[in-house]
Amino acid sequence: MQHPSFVSRRSFLQKTSLLAAATGLGRLGLLNARAQSAPAAGNDYKALVCVFMLGGNDGHNLLVPLNGSALAAYRQARGSLALPDGSTQVLPVSAQNGVPYGLNSGLAALHPLWAQGKLAAIANVGLLVKPTSRPQYLDATVGLPSNLFSHSDQVIAMQAGDPHGSGGSGWAGRIADATRSYNAAATFPPAISFAGSALFCSGNIVQSTSLIPGFNLAADGLAAWPASAAAARAQALQEVIGLNSGLSLVQAANDVRADGLELNGMLTGLGNGNLGTAFPGTAIGQQLRQVAQIISLRGATGMKRQVFFCALGGFDTHSIQSWTQMDLLRQLAEGMAAFYQATEEMGVADRVTTFTASEFGRSLQPSGSGSDHGWGNHHLILGGAVHGGDLYGTFPDLSLGGPDDTGNRGVLIPTTSLDQFGATCARWFGVAPADLASVFPNLPNFATPDLGFVG
Repeated sequence: MQHPSFVSRRSFLQKTSLLAAATGLGRLGLLNARAQSAPAAGNDYKALVCVFMLGGNDGHNLLVPLNGSALAAYRQARGSLALPDGSTQVLPVSAQNGVPYGLNSGLAALHPLWAQGKLAAIANVGLLVKPTSRPQYLDATVGLPSNLFSHSDQVIAMQAGDPHGSGGSGWAGRIADATRSYNAAATFPPAISFAGSALFCSGNIVQSTSLIPGFNLAADGLAAWPASAAAARAQALQEVIGLNSGLSLVQAANDVRADGLELNGMLTGLGNGNLGTAFPGTAIGQQLRQVAQIISLRGATGMKRQVFFCALGGFDTHSIQSWTQMDLLRQLAEGMAAFYQATEEMGVADRVTTFTASEFGRSLQPSGSGSDHGWGNHHLILGGAVHGGDLYGTFPDLSLGGPDDTGNRGVLIPTTSLDQFGATCARWFGVAPADLASVFPNLPNFATPDLGFVG
């Protein structure tokens, strides 16, 4: 069964009805743009890059306490899932208050960036309507997110930034709406998903463009022989997509295909975008490689603000979690580390901020060799503008049945809202303070709208 990571086909077609106006790729003739001949981009460029861990990553084994009562509670609650001691299994890091934590050994490629002040963690993030305590949760005296612990609902809700998961727009798309004046001189798409049609990038004005690395949209992606047959097929395709049908939905689909063909050709022609950085051949590595390609074109496109969405699946670890998660985190870390190196190579490391997200966390208490669906989750944020080497937010109490538990299995109530996390990114990106509440409607419910991890 396909994981519910993407918006529905009907929703995608509805949203793409505005794509031609939002992108204008074919009308710009960007197929001939090349990074090596592009004018130098100004310094006023920023990008947000989301890496979504589909399935619900177990944040309790992404970042763990290494001493004191927190470590004792962790070991007691986790049982067989507790990460073993030793530097080969846990990569030690220290928060600025001196409290030691450990990163999962799968994150070895990212570990050095913590000490360099480029990598940070945000503790126990999740969807909230307002700050919520255990008694309020148990007595239902505070508004709660809808359909907690459901993959399909929470994928939509987390990308929408809406605890009730309306799915009308995504929070990165609304950030792009609020900063569209920065891109007034350009018509290149400001929001691109490399993992299918993601709600995350769809705003109320700005619409998302989606590309799949390695998938050839052009007619020659389907083998044809002789050459005259391939040429005829290409000509027929151009005639079809160039026909003004008078039907808005059909025309929108034609415009999407035409723009996709041109953007596909541009990326194909770029190869590695003249970047010396080597990216891993994993799916997430190739998605991040193409994000770097697009960023390398900023001089040609004139873009000043861009948002990107990538995804890595497999985190629904109800069994054999330890090795499965470690390998998935290895893929994540190697891709993100290569991407950060590429931003340094391009001279934009302090203007590109990358972060992880997931639909929810998991239960502290194991279920066999895995864990069940949870709520609050720990996440990573990476970039030259990140105030790294520290843990932000409030690390939760890990006691089963404790003050942060919804029950007695370690399904933890978030201590940091997604609104706070996203608003901190949005403020750095250039969203005006007066516009933050339009991007995150529940933000006024929280006393600290800016967590200070980037700036």
